[in-house]
Amino acid sequence: MKKLIYILITCLIVMSLNARAQQTTDAMYRKTLKEVLDEVQEKYHVKIKYTAAQVEGKWVNYAQWRFRPNVDTTLANILTPLDLKVNKEAPGRYKLKEYEYFRWSVSDGWKELDRIAAQYHDRDTWEQRKAILKPELYKALELSPLPAKPASKPIITPKRTYDGYTVENIAIEILPGLYINGSLYKPSKIKGKIPVILSPDGHWEHQRYRTDCQIRCASLARMGAMAYSYDLFAWGESLLQFKDEDHRRSLAQTIQALGAIRILDYVLSLKETDPERLGISGGSGGGSHTVLMTAMDDRIKLSAPVVSVSSYFYGGCPCESGMPIHQCGNGTDNVELAAMAAPRPQLLISDGQDWTANMPEHDFPYLQKMYGYYGATDKVENVHLPNEGHDFGPSKRAALYAFVAKNFRLDLNKIKDSSGNFDDQKVTIEKEPAMYVFGDKGEKLPANAIKGFDQLEKVFAQATKNKL
Repeated sequence: MKKLIYILITCLIVMSLNARAQQTTDAMYRKTLKEVLDEVQEKYHVKIKYTAAQVEGKWVNYAQWRFRPNVDTTLANILTPLDLKVNKEAPGRYKLKEYEYFRWSVSDGWKELDRIAAQYHDRDTWEQRKAILKPELYKALELSPLPAKPASKPIITPKRTYDGYTVENIAIEILPGLYINGSLYKPSKIKGKIPVILSPDGHWEHQRYRTDCQIRCASLARMGAMAYSYDLFAWGESLLQFKDEDHRRSLAQTIQALGAIRILDYVLSLKETDPERLGISGGSGGGSHTVLMTAMDDRIKLSAPVVSVSSYFYGGCPCESGMPIHQCGNGTDNVELAAMAAPRPQLLISDGQDWTANMPEHDFPYLQKMYGYYGATDKVENVHLPNEGHDFGPSKRAALYAFVAKNFRLDLNKIKDSSGNFDDQKVTIEKEPAMYVFGDKGEKLPANAIKGFDQLEKVFAQATKNKL
């Protein structure tokens, strides 16, 4: 009994010493993250939303020394070493999140764009900057030089004919055994050379099979242009070759860029294509892809990134920011990359409920200044929809139609009703399987098709082994 009492007393003494040690430099003034967040809430009279899983097992060293008079500074001091942050949802209300490298505060984003812009002041100095950035983008994507183009011909499904347009599905082999899939919309009647608009899909459900995506591409075709709608990597029909989680790997950005280059090669091989009227327009992640491809490839003559461009948002998916493109030229951002389109026509569509909400205040004036270097301020436009959200809805499509019609000499009346309103009723919305290249269950996938990300890495390494 005496021995048991001795053990209990010893344990209590050790626990007491440990508790005291936690309040000294010997234990780095250590407290659990939950304790510290609770103290912050009580001290500053704020509310911080977090889950048990977010704070479990996390400790804050020198906890009390991180407190400052300002709650925002205090939270940054506490959370940054843990790769955590808070989003401010309302005055005095915060939500705990993992650190987001791709999302900056508005003021920090604007300051960074101002720092970038201080490197040039006229057309000559801007052209020098572009000459640095462009080759570095290819290197950052590991596409310098480009891998060899497979000799295979595109796989094309039978054509479907609708009111004023046709659709055929196409798969292009961009590396040995790697295919990019899409649907090519054409006007029913083609006379002479006509424009082409590349339409990369964004991060929305149902991929390029969505109703709004079909409406957009069919309407462009009914106006007199070809529209090529295609999947992002490990997205849509690409999932026959990869898992959906592979889309969030950094190499996805490289594969998507290579895919767009090969699509450009293909559409420019068509006898109907007017090479001087070749454009690209995507929304969200497809908008980031639109900006990057326009910066990299001068064959693109018009661009329209939708709900995507911002100086304080770099793209929340690795397919937008996974490769080090934003480290090019000692640091760049998506607004400067968008400026590389100048003086080619560019439409930026923004809204009031995502990271494009402040486009008219700072980023668009910068782009106007850049286009002004070429005497082409009228070639860049911003349609800002403050009461709308993150989508590619009717008003955004209408803005795109008008912009493309004006710059590529197309007839808007072909998609309007007798009252002058845009009419989607003549567009046939296809069921998803109709848009597949490789059959309802992937049974037509070529025998050489690679399966899995490990195989892709090997194929890519082999294709680029002779890089300079």
